[in-house]
Amino acid sequence: MRSHWFLPLILLVSGSVCAAAAPIGDDVLKPASVRLAGEGRAALAKGDAITAIDAFEAALAVDPKNVGAFSGIAQGYEKLGLPGKAVRYYREALALNPSDLSALEGQGKALIARGATARAQVNLARIKALCKADCGAATRLQTALTAASAAASAAPAIKPSEARN
Repeated sequence: MRSHWFLPLILLVSGSVCAAAAPIGDDVLKPASVRLAGEGRAALAKGDAITAIDAFEAALAVDPKNVGAFSGIAQGYEKLGLPGKAVRYYREALALNPSDLSALEGQGKALIARGATARAQVNLARIKALCKADCGAATRLQTALTAASAAASAAPAIKPSEARN
């Protein structure tokens, strides 16, 4: 009679041992998603933003935790001249990984393209807080902000009465 309860206990223990032998964590991306994101990066390198966006979206369909795919879509939209959409996808990437330096830098540059330099300054501050030493992302974003400020100060001011015409 006692042996009947022993068998389920053995099966339970052996099942948990097998599950522990092959861990699948939340931080492990599915191989198909990684492959599709690689195809997207290759398409971006060739300058084919539409194909890249399609590949990155397919990567997200396979694994919605793929931060690189969100950033890749944002880069594709930047190449298409759509910084607003790029900001949105960088925001999605940063929601998954708030300390992703490339997403912070990319979002900062897209914000500059939209004229939101104050928000880009916030991204620069976050990058500097994450990088304790010399940081290329901070340097590049600072350069973009400086160029945007110089361009804004060089542009002729429009008087309110002229703007109505």
